[in-house]
Amino acid sequence: MACYNACMIADDKTVVAAAAHLSKVDPVLAPIIARTGPCTIRPHRQYYQELVDAIISQQLSVKAARSIEARFKALFGSEDFPAPAAILTKTEDELRTAGLSGAKARYVRDLALAVVDGKLKFDHLDALSNDEVAAELTAVKGIGQWTAHMFLMFCMGRLDVLATGDLGIRNGIRKLYGLDHSPTPEEIEQIAAKNRWHPYESAACWYVWQSLDNVPQ
Repeated sequence: MACYNACMIADDKTVVAAAAHLSKVDPVLAPIIARTGPCTIRPHRQYYQELVDAIISQQLSVKAARSIEARFKALFGSEDFPAPAAILTKTEDELRTAGLSGAKARYVRDLALAVVDGKLKFDHLDALSNDEVAAELTAVKGIGQWTAHMFLMFCMGRLDVLATGDLGIRNGIRKLYGLDHSPTPEEIEQIAAKNRWHPYESAACWYVWQSLDNVPQ
């Protein structure tokens, strides 16, 4: 099992180090970094809420996702985010009234059930490597590699995550690096390696998103 301490975690010091490193090694990102400053990625402990939000947000604009999330919370008559057991009191049809698709309603309930049954636990994730965290998360229906990457970056604050499956990253890299096509995951990995993004791939992705003004938060 990989150690948590081997992972670079975002904080006030590490994001400044990330900005300095990327500015030095990647002339394409340098002007974006100069304009926006250190990235705002920070870890938090709302692991369950982050996953539900990620499922709701899949293939939606930020504005649309936030609207559905607000209606989703309103179903439970509280401004607080509903606990897994509370979500299981709602049927798929009831969840769909908030704007969720049928598939997303099922996925949200499947996630809640996995937490209630103990199939998915959060108390040990900090001790796992990125790949191990992703493997545990993607074992739950509705959680794919994209959701796992967003969770690692924006919830756990891991700075060494390359979001190869994100549409914004593909579009941003295509424009920034002058490609005539949307890059494949393998091509994104090659660009990251060539421009020496490691160990700050998450920050590099954040700056690519900034170039599009479309950060997935």
